[in-house]
Amino acid sequence: MFDQIINFISSLTDGETEKQDGISPDDVRLSAAALMYHVVQADGVMREVETERLEKLVRSENEVEGNELRALLAAAKTACDEAVDLYRFTSSLMRNLEKEQRLHLIELLWELVYSDGVRHELEDNVVWRISELLGVDARERIALRQRVQERFDGSAH
Repeated sequence: MFDQIINFISSLTDGETEKQDGISPDDVRLSAAALMYHVVQADGVMREVETERLEKLVRSENEVEGNELRALLAAAKTACDEAVDLYRFTSSLMRNLEKEQRLHLIELLWELVYSDGVRHELEDNVVWRISELLGVDARERIALRQRVQERFDGSAH
């Protein structure tokens, strides 16, 4: 009797931990891409140039193409839309990424902020919160922002 109850409960929770389109909910690629979506959606307007930059970054950083890229982007967007906070993603990244990798992610987030040519205060605030949760201090966050801003100011998008 108890085995049947346990099996029933397990069948209900299995869907939460199963891979969606081959992507585990704990996959660091999913966490990073979901944070990227969160940044570009922060100002309430997701411009085509931001979407293109996000796709390019996810493609190049994860070396994925085609169906795998589409599955990762779809899973990340869904995870972002369903998330109640950033901790789900940042805690996974804190467990699995070294400090240099987390700094690199913050730099990528700044690239998304500047991709439309405007640093919106809501996007800035989201990167600040993500940085704090990833153990990146204010000095490092600002240095990364300035480096990205200089690159964007020095080139045509």
